[in-house]
Amino acid sequence: MLDSDDHSIDYQRLWSVCSNCVDGKRFPSIPMEEKMMQLVELDKTQIVDVNETNNQRDLVSLRAVAQKRTQGSFVMQDSVDQANASFRSLLLNDYRSYASIRLAFDGRPVAFFGANGAGKTNLLEALSLFAPGRGLRGARLQELPRAMGAGGWAASAMLSRETDDLVKLGVGAAAHKPDKRLCRIDEKTAKGPSAFSDYVRFLWLTPAQDGLFVAAAGERRKFLDRMTQARDAAHARAASEYETAMRQRQKLLDDGVSDDAWLRALETKMAEAGVAVAAARLETRALLSDADTTKLSDGAFPAADIRLEGKLEDALGEKPAADVEDDYINVLRNNRRIDREAGRATMGPHRSDMIVSHRPKQMPARLCSTGEQKALLIGLVLANACILADSGARAPLVLLLDEIAAHLDTERRAALFDIIESTRFQCFMTGTDISLFSAWGARAQAFRVGDGKITETTL
Repeated sequence: MLDSDDHSIDYQRLWSVCSNCVDGKRFPSIPMEEKMMQLVELDKTQIVDVNETNNQRDLVSLRAVAQKRTQGSFVMQDSVDQANASFRSLLLNDYRSYASIRLAFDGRPVAFFGANGAGKTNLLEALSLFAPGRGLRGARLQELPRAMGAGGWAASAMLSRETDDLVKLGVGAAAHKPDKRLCRIDEKTAKGPSAFSDYVRFLWLTPAQDGLFVAAAGERRKFLDRMTQARDAAHARAASEYETAMRQRQKLLDDGVSDDAWLRALETKMAEAGVAVAAARLETRALLSDADTTKLSDGAFPAADIRLEGKLEDALGEKPAADVEDDYINVLRNNRRIDREAGRATMGPHRSDMIVSHRPKQMPARLCSTGEQKALLIGLVLANACILADSGARAPLVLLLDEIAAHLDTERRAALFDIIESTRFQCFMTGTDISLFSAWGARAQAFRVGDGKITETTL
């Protein structure tokens, strides 16, 4: 699941507006036209499930199964200005190995090369902090200040979009509050890093992900959530709401609190957000399964078959979202004693898994060779990027690829670069040697990283 500091969605109020909910029961006394108008005024990014034969239409939380292809019509309005995003500058102060550094980008793909430990990945990580979560390393905020610095750190960037406007993003932490992440957009304080998703989103690959298919299920959930968020900015918010409600419920259970109304309110939030998370993941899986993989250079990066294992995901294939929510609320209520004894919620999207297979070989990814797993992983990211590039509304996506070319032969590297260029998304890459990026030629910017300096050069 994705972490986020943004908890801006009031599910209980939203539920009340659309279903006139009182004490957990729905009373369809508000005319549907009035409900729709109130919904638009309340939050223009929400989605409603439209059932033309039933005047008691229910709210489907966030994206929920309104995105399912079998669910009939729906209204979907993204809060994001769907335009390409491109970083034009990056400024770091007292961040990791950098006392102060300023880089300028011209919109082309960017290659950072230099010896191991030179600070290349630090640059990609700094960019990834303009996203929900802990960045591509999953580091705690206390790990980010420069060792010999004053204790705080800051990163700022100028972002341009196809609309020709410039947006200034800022993130950092003060020395006296090293565990509080400060976020700013155009010099104004933002609620949290989820706000950045309205301007830029990321897909990334790092060497730590090479073992994704044999790692714990949680790592695959994070990977799937990152790909889903690239398409749907609301996904991170839904995941955050779910995790917050789940933690609050577990705290009550652990403390022996038996207030049914309080627990039911949290369980309702869990159901609403949890179904939204599961449905968005299912949509991502469906899009990846139906993707035209011929673009991936005739097998240089093999196609993958994806299956999601999870009770909510299974239920959404059989029932409307509102029914799945109701069923999940009942399960949570009935499982209170079990969850208290287990010390965690025993059912929910936080328990789901993504099972990947090598399509041409019809082989589980976990049984493939190391090279095949790497190619599958790259193929999934490229397929998702191609889907976003080909969609009618282009997502503001940036790719971060750490040591991406290290284990690819010359032909696969060239194929990778061609696919990246075809998506028109800005891409930042790292590698130990400039020769790894020679196939880019003048199509990319190059920076040599070493001896505490970053110098632009040519490929």
